[in-house]
Amino acid sequence: MKTAVITDSNSGIKPQEAEKLGVFVLPMPVILDEQIRFEGADLSEEEFYTKLKGGSSASTSQPSPGDLMDLWDKVLAAGYDEIVHIPMSSGLSASCQTAISLATDYDDRVCVVDNHRISITLRRSVEEAKEMADNGFSAQEIKADLEARAYDSSIYLAVDTLTYLKKGGRVTPAAAALGTVLNIKPVLTIQGGKLDAFAKLRGLKKCKTRMLEALQNDYKTRFSHFPASKLRVDTAGAGLTAEEAESWAAEAAEAFPGVEVRYNELSLSVSTHTGPGVYGIGISMVR
Repeated sequence: MKTAVITDSNSGIKPQEAEKLGVFVLPMPVILDEQIRFEGADLSEEEFYTKLKGGSSASTSQPSPGDLMDLWDKVLAAGYDEIVHIPMSSGLSASCQTAISLATDYDDRVCVVDNHRISITLRRSVEEAKEMADNGFSAQEIKADLEARAYDSSIYLAVDTLTYLKKGGRVTPAAAALGTVLNIKPVLTIQGGKLDAFAKLRGLKKCKTRMLEALQNDYKTRFSHFPASKLRVDTAGAGLTAEEAESWAAEAAEAFPGVEVRYNELSLSVSTHTGPGVYGIGISMVR
């Protein structure tokens, strides 16, 4: 069986990276100034952050059923026998449930994975799925494995400004104004596809320290039954400079000596809700 692996751009996998990895990526729609654009297709990070900082309105939407089925049809027509489709978590988007419904028309040739992950941890799942497919695992076997390990991950995000959380209705205008005056930065956490507030601290430096401590605690408690060789740490950011990104990855590497640490830009479908200047970090357990 020739099995294709498909995800969406919420994973942070760019088109050129997808080609190198041998996977397929469905662009997530970003509504910028009431115009639908597509992440990684006709909307670059540079243009997105320039417009966002300039006051443009931004929101997100799930991929259209037509675009999703067109991609599935194209991949199957290219000679693949089956597809493993890994969308962003069902807890944060309706795109997963939509894909599950559409897959019923494909006679078991499309397996949709409700992986309960987004962003950097979703990317790890996609990479594992591709490795399993290359090693002869079927789409159903890959789906079962990823869903069984869906909650073996953790993400923290430090947000630089409350402006975009206010626009999304996650904080009140009064709280946003007070937070700005006091230089209060929220730390958010994503566990199993659910976004929650985790801490409020003064300044991003304290936020980064707190996130590293939280991730270390997760490994020592929730994931203590995993050997260190199964641990993967991913740092991320939204609109950071090369120096800021390198420094953040170095801090994480120091906190987790001997562990593989990578840096990836947060997807635009995440940054739309958090704004620029965000620091993120995630932990994943691999097979």
